[in-house]
Amino acid sequence: MARPIIVLGCTMLLLIAAALYSAATGSLKIGLLELAQSLFSGFSEQAQIVKDLRFPRIIVSMLAGAALSVSGALLQAVMKNPLAEPGIIGVSSGAGLVSLTVVTLFPALYFWSPLLSVLGGALACYLVYSLSWKSGLSPLRLILVGVAINATFTGLGQSFNYRGSYAVTSVNQAVSSIFTMKTWDDVQLLGIFGGIGLLLAMPLGRWCNMLAFRDETAKSLGMRVLRTRLILSAVAVLLASVATAVGGLIMFVGLLVPHIGRLLLGADFRYLLPFSALGGALLILVADTLGRTLLAPVEIPASIIMTIIGGPFLIYMLKRSDRKS
Repeated sequence: MARPIIVLGCTMLLLIAAALYSAATGSLKIGLLELAQSLFSGFSEQAQIVKDLRFPRIIVSMLAGAALSVSGALLQAVMKNPLAEPGIIGVSSGAGLVSLTVVTLFPALYFWSPLLSVLGGALACYLVYSLSWKSGLSPLRLILVGVAINATFTGLGQSFNYRGSYAVTSVNQAVSSIFTMKTWDDVQLLGIFGGIGLLLAMPLGRWCNMLAFRDETAKSLGMRVLRTRLILSAVAVLLASVATAVGGLIMFVGLLVPHIGRLLLGADFRYLLPFSALGGALLILVADTLGRTLLAPVEIPASIIMTIIGGPFLIYMLKRSDRKS
């Protein structure tokens, strides 16, 4: 019991430290003490710039990372596969396609785009699950079908490049995940819909643990397996969809963080889900901070940094899965 508390506590401290460093670092440098005094004691032009431009970016990146990571952990429990991840299997690209459609064709519905994007994520999840199932889910078949679904939805989304400059901007933001222009309205959107998803996900650890058994065993313990899978999948799709609609398309977060959590905490989802939320927030925040500081003033999108990290990690996971088989 002490080990999970220590790990979660250390991860929380790292997240706070990363947020403070990110707030003080960038093209406009400001000391933490000066920032705190300016925010609480009176008006300061530097502090106002940090508050209006940097704080929304930090909060959106943390919320998006937490949502994507927890979504990955839930999908892995549902599909009994450590390779399931919303970006790889196409859930994020399906959600992104619907979000782009809403923003481009029905801009008046912008506030509801995170919820409407759930429809695209749910369709992608259903297609991957149904097309991958053949007396069980093999890691290779899951990845191949997921890549195909992801490519299809990504191609459809990129077709918006030919519908005018506004759509081009929307597509580029969704694909690149540049948090530069995020505002407090984006924080509100992701905070409401993503916060609901995270609150729904945290108590589901016991169900995730029971799904690790064979379906017959879980049924004998009183679990309604089909209903449980549907509920977990719905929460996972909600989290991935709202994160993609607001933060853009970011892959591999839901693969990296839950795997690290298993190495540190074991396979108990009661601890793995909170760790995934904290670890995902930390990972995307660090990726975004590195992206805007490494080659400043040029920015590297967080999605590119995650792809550089996640690609080799996926290959490692596939080779490890083959050895286990």
